[in-house]
Amino acid sequence: MSTTITIRDETTTGEAANEWTLEVLSEWMTVREIIRSRVYQEVQDYHLQNSDQFRGLVQPLAAQESVSGLRRTKTPIDWHEQFAKAIEAFEKRQILLLINERQAASLDESFQVGPKTIVCFLRLTLLVGG
Repeated sequence: MSTTITIRDETTTGEAANEWTLEVLSEWMTVREIIRSRVYQEVQDYHLQNSDQFRGLVQPLAAQESVSGLRRTKTPIDWHEQFAKAIEAFEKRQILLLINERQAASLDESFQVGPKTIVCFLRLTLLVGG
């Protein structure tokens, strides 16, 4: 049975930068599965759209930054590479996940998800010199 969850990117001030829904196939998911589902869907959506901007969880290796996002590259974005980069960012604590306002501690931690589930992704910026 599938269900829909809300994915939200938040800034460090708590403002929602981007919000969308994601259909998932299970009522119990690990953090790793949530990240995989999100990354897979955003790469698939990017390949189907006509926009040249990529606004995903992590920056593709070949993308070039522009003022409004990342410019499309001539090569398709590989969701496996994006997933590996997102997992690495989570492990390095560059990305935090809050699932219904509870911080996820590990990739193998399981959460029950449903239509009212909100998964917040918070990208942390490292400070220079600190």
